[in-house]
Amino acid sequence: MNHQPITRAALDKLVWVLALILFSAATVMAAGSSSISRPPASPPAQPAPYDLGVKAIRAGDYARALTLFQKVVQTEPRNADAWNYIGFSHRHLKQYGESLAAYQKALGINPDHRGANEYLGELYLRMGDLGKARDRLDKLAAVCPSGCKELDDLKQAVKAYESAQKKG
Repeated sequence: MNHQPITRAALDKLVWVLALILFSAATVMAAGSSSISRPPASPPAQPAPYDLGVKAIRAGDYARALTLFQKVVQTEPRNADAWNYIGFSHRHLKQYGESLAAYQKALGINPDHRGANEYLGELYLRMGDLGKARDRLDKLAAVCPSGCKELDDLKQAVKAYESAQKKG
């Protein structure tokens, strides 16, 4: 075998070729990598209609809440919580027929929904139907055998209703 010494010019050329190969490989690997130094710019997330509806309820803006929860059930027709809030909003707007329908829809989806059972009982009291309100009390007692806030609240509302009836 004939070994010739590598010249300085050949060595420089070899170093440049290797540097070019390494640079190209790093660029190609980075292009296929899932790791990036900065996340892509995205618009700030808007609160969902459900969250905005809850805020509207807390602020006492039942008309706005109603609009927001109606948007929710358009995309999530089996959302018992949203139907419950629709009923709640209608009740506070004194739209009792619509309120009744919304609570019934919520309970059709989830018969044990504590909020819908409580609020439906309160609606029945506003409509003057103590018997149906007591039925909701019985349902809540079955759903919450150890007690719950909804049961306590409806019990209190029934007592206040009965007290007002005796005075009245």
